Amino acid sequence: MTIAEVSEKYGLSADTLRYYERAGLLPVIKRTPGGIRDYDEDDCRWVEYIKCMRSAGVSVQTLIEYVELFRRGPETIPKRKALLIEQRRQIVERIEQMNAVLERLDWKLDGYEEHMLRCEEGLKRE
Repeated sequence: MTIAEVSEKYGLSADTLRYYERAGLLPVIKRTPGGIRDYDEDDCRWVEYIKCMRSAGVSVQTLIEYVELFRRGPETIPKRKALLIEQRRQIVERIEQMNAVLERLDWKLDGYEEHMLRCEEGLKRE
């Protein structure tokens, strides 16, 4: 797949894909004889993984660390697992915070129209 096709498929800009490659998050992408990047299935699986983790709030630096460990081989499995466990903990914390915000918004919206009508009626009397 070309960079344009991968960009469209995953909703990432070509610049972002090139940045991920430069940062070491993606393997060096093979190129056609004309110099055009040619993403294979493995490359696309990495793109999908990175996009998923980034959308969950995992930092580029953390992903770089994970990829570096992955490339070192199976002896890094405990470190990689620990890194993923920590990322999971942070994601759960963010979910809990967002759920608290959602509850507050739900409370605010409950009966919002009736509350606003009472406020507007009070303003008409003034």
